[in-house]
Amino acid sequence: MELENCRVGDGSAVAENATVGHKYESDAGPTVLGREAIVRSRSIIYGDVRAGDRFTTGHGVLVREHTTMGDDVLVGTNVVIDGHTTVGSAVSLQSNAYVPSETEIGDRVFVGPGAVLTNDPYPVRTEVDLAGPTLEDGVSIGANATVLPGITVGEDAFVAAGAVVCEDVPPRTLVAGVPAEERSLPEPLADSNTIL
Repeated sequence: MELENCRVGDGSAVAENATVGHKYESDAGPTVLGREAIVRSRSIIYGDVRAGDRFTTGHGVLVREHTTMGDDVLVGTNVVIDGHTTVGSAVSLQSNAYVPSETEIGDRVFVGPGAVLTNDPYPVRTEVDLAGPTLEDGVSIGANATVLPGITVGEDAFVAAGAVVCEDVPPRTLVAGVPAEERSLPEPLADSNTIL
């Protein structure tokens, strides 16, 4: 267990074979985890990461540098957050999800298992600025959905499982399919997420 470059709040637990405060550069700042954090085995949390109270990981999580997270964030097993990312409070990132750099995630957001957010519009073809998606407050992303670079998914919108989101999604809208198309949000999905 590596805990040399970090501050961990009271009541926290870090597994023996987890790494918190990984120095990716010699001058990397500390990792700061709030109270009652749980970091499970094989997880690696880089330096320059800040998480609020009750931050919880599954096993084998990777959180890279310059990631900021609010309170009550769950990062499921094998999730990768590739750094330079902001995550709000009461967020659930389910197992095997991928969150690229330059992504903004609001409060009360659910990202389902195997969902992939992307940030490079022309992978390895041309040099461009990376632009991760923005998931506004209350968004739900279904299992195995893909959200393309620079896309904004509006407040309380719902992306169906397996959808490929190529265009911005208006607030309180359901999108489904490949490519994803707008549909009316069914009444059972009309309320905001309650992740706690």
